[in-house]
Amino acid sequence: METALPRLRQVFGEQLTDSVRAPLPAHTRRRLFRRVQLPGKVTAIVGMRGAGKTTFLHQIRRERIDRGVPRERLPYLTFEDERLAGVEASHLAVLVSEYHRRFPQAYDDGATVTWFLDGIQAVPGWERFVRRILDTERSEVFVTGSSAALFSPESATPLRGRAWQLLIHPFSFEEALLRQGRSVPEGTPVALLTGREHWKLERALLDWLETGGFPAVQGLDPATRHRLLRDHVDVALLRDVVERHEVRNAAGLRWLVRRLLGHAGSGFSGEKFHKALKSQGISIGKDTVHRILSHLEDCFLVRLVWMESNSERQRMVNPRKAYPVDAGLIPVFDRTGPADSGPALETAILVELERRGFEVTYVRLPGGNGAAFLARGTVGDVELIRVCADLSDPAAAAREFGALAAAGASFPRARKRLLVLTRDRLPAETPVEVEVQTACEWLLEPPLPG
Repeated sequence: METALPRLRQVFGEQLTDSVRAPLPAHTRRRLFRRVQLPGKVTAIVGMRGAGKTTFLHQIRRERIDRGVPRERLPYLTFEDERLAGVEASHLAVLVSEYHRRFPQAYDDGATVTWFLDGIQAVPGWERFVRRILDTERSEVFVTGSSAALFSPESATPLRGRAWQLLIHPFSFEEALLRQGRSVPEGTPVALLTGREHWKLERALLDWLETGGFPAVQGLDPATRHRLLRDHVDVALLRDVVERHEVRNAAGLRWLVRRLLGHAGSGFSGEKFHKALKSQGISIGKDTVHRILSHLEDCFLVRLVWMESNSERQRMVNPRKAYPVDAGLIPVFDRTGPADSGPALETAILVELERRGFEVTYVRLPGGNGAAFLARGTVGDVELIRVCADLSDPAAAAREFGALAAAGASFPRARKRLLVLTRDRLPAETPVEVEVQTACEWLLEPPLPG
């Protein structure tokens, strides 16, 4: 690589020039529920490939430019550039020296330079480089990655304790409305909108549940959208599972992905899935099934929800509920017939809870009435949330309310908010101990401060 250093300097130089001169891409403003940055920490933007991490970096750059920060103090580099294949951390000193050569006045007057390093996880040992510029330069650093383990507490990274992680999922309902140029209620609670306005939002919600939130598929016809979503999944499997973790059982991987993405919210048992594969003549070890499952969760393609229990053994022996990272993936992989909006709505609510920073488990409702999410917030707030797409039948609605209230008795901290979220209009009568909201209203609630 030493003989290629002049070429490497040229590539970095071209990217640095582009970061100053090239127009910033148009973007839909992302809605965040936590601070973007903490002093002295590298900010890691993580999420599934295609969710919009790169565009979010440019959103941050644009906001700072609008505040008067010169663009040369906001260098953007992408390591997805094929000319940077084979680069290692030791070569990144060339980037810093080239930056100082091109912009010698950048650090004048005590100024801070903010580095935006897109896809740097592809560079072996990149953490040492980032730690060095944090420690030796007046710099802030943003990085992106498609792995939840980018800064996991278990990893022996030089950046342990120096990272602040932001999770970017595909567009939320509000972001999808903004992307499509639709109006979003401001200042007026959704519940107080006129009948026509509310109906339009309900229709938009159904469209979003079917289309999903991946930015690249917005506005596409169903056939093209499904093909592009399959491509998103294939790239994630190849780059973040097969190549990164050297998974070789392609047949088992494909079966598992179809099972998880096409059956949102259903219970998943590794033991049962292993037996099902064996019955189909597919050879795969039990440990391999669990490893692949963890890889799919690590790359954000699948979200797993454990049963709530104080007993670790009970958690382990009960099936987890599995969801795709985006409701739009369900009709692509569900081969059972016409789409049911119930699993899609449940998926959307789970992903939104995760976006808002909640830790989520599930609780079985008494009387065989399904399950509810138990959502724990960062400040100790606890909510018990039941997702029920249709509450039009009074008898069925009464059973839903009664089951949730009974489950709430086992979780006293959640009794202040026992919440039922439904797709359509609210029922005429609801018990006092249970709160009922339409999904439209809940999804468009303003973020909490901080």
